[in-house]
Amino acid sequence: MSYKLISVDIADEVATLTLRRPDKLNCLNAAILHEMSKALGDLNTDDGIKALIITGEGRSFCSGADLAEQPYGTDKNQPGISRAEHTTPFVSFGWVVKHIADFTRPVIAAVNGIAAGGGLALALAADIRIASENATFSSIFVKRGLVPDCGTSYYLPRLVGISKSLELMWTGDKIDAREAERIGLVNKIAPPDLLMKTSLEFAQSLAKGPSLAIEMIKRMAYTSLKSDSVLTHMAMEDFMQQVCRESEDAREGVMGFLEKRPPRFTGR
Repeated sequence: MSYKLISVDIADEVATLTLRRPDKLNCLNAAILHEMSKALGDLNTDDGIKALIITGEGRSFCSGADLAEQPYGTDKNQPGISRAEHTTPFVSFGWVVKHIADFTRPVIAAVNGIAAGGGLALALAADIRIASENATFSSIFVKRGLVPDCGTSYYLPRLVGISKSLELMWTGDKIDAREAERIGLVNKIAPPDLLMKTSLEFAQSLAKGPSLAIEMIKRMAYTSLKSDSVLTHMAMEDFMQQVCRESEDAREGVMGFLEKRPPRFTGR
């Protein structure tokens, strides 16, 4: 499918989805949300994709909702809304975050600049955040008289703790990349000209790994946040370990160790 407001590039089993409304700071309108939803759904069913990077063109990652356009992406009667979207509370904005949350492979947000409001939500929904030194983060909703949405109030407390997340959500204050790294919101910081190189190298290192095990680890980690018993969770670990033990990658991992060479994983 050809896109007008995003691009999707695939190389070395890594997909890069880039928001391309640089003149609008990559803010989200109904059209770009539809394109993102379609692209994320298609990429998640492509077994050749082992990792996904989401980034923005220009000086902004994503500045949130496009308040100059109607509808804002929450109108169930807007053109292009699917039956599945119409029958959920998510519609366009949350539907994109749902696609990111459902993505079975690692998702890396390469935050090149402004990440505000819904743009912050996109970054939070990713598994890993690598930020440019120029990146800024803001839960700006409260400054518009709104509450955080698209999963912000779910992800933020889990990443930075309840007190810091309340401070950020109550004030809408902007923080820079260094502060974001200090509080645990960002995993790594890179110079602006090395952001995509750093992000691609990390994604490619995961793509070359035992992708079945990496997918299982992602599922286990998020499930653990909802588990109320270590015994229940250990049963899930045992099941997933058995799946991995029967894989070609597990056999290759052992042979690589015994033969004193790097293993050559194939994801099978």
